Amino acid sequence: MMLTRNLTSSAWLLFIALLLTGLQPSRARAESLPVVHVQESSDLLADGQVAKARQVPILIMFSMQQCPYCTVVREEFLKPMLRNKDYADKVIIREVHTDNYSSLRDFNGQLISPADLGQRYNASLAPTVVFVDGQGRELAKRLVGITTVDYYGGFLDDAIATSLQRLRRVVLNQVVE
Repeated sequence: MMLTRNLTSSAWLLFIALLLTGLQPSRARAESLPVVHVQESSDLLADGQVAKARQVPILIMFSMQQCPYCTVVREEFLKPMLRNKDYADKVIIREVHTDNYSSLRDFNGQLISPADLGQRYNASLAPTVVFVDGQGRELAKRLVGITTVDYYGGFLDDAIATSLQRLRRVVLNQVVE
């Protein structure tokens, strides 16, 4: 009986120790992550020039300020992508708040409201993520809303890969011709 009680107490102590040590590193990792922000677009013409020079697509998330689904996409997917150096050579990430009343410069250099830009890309639901080239032409299937968080990262990666293929194929064809 005494042996059973000692084993039970030891098991609980071991469980608690594992639980506590398991939580400490993850908490420390979360605190040590670099702070990143998804840059809100103000000048898509300039972003487009950078995208052309780097031969990468621009991912634009059309969002709204109080949209909880937009927060999920931003915090769970876009910010980790910004922290991951593998994406630095693959995509430029921007956000457009369609409920913002300030103007931004579009790919043609014209001042436009974020809502009008959203209409131009048929982004009537938030979040809508589009993948465009340096001139604002769509390159891959857009992501509208967020249905399954488990697959969303894969959908983003697939759209980025498709965009890169289309961009680089166009660049190669221009070089060959």
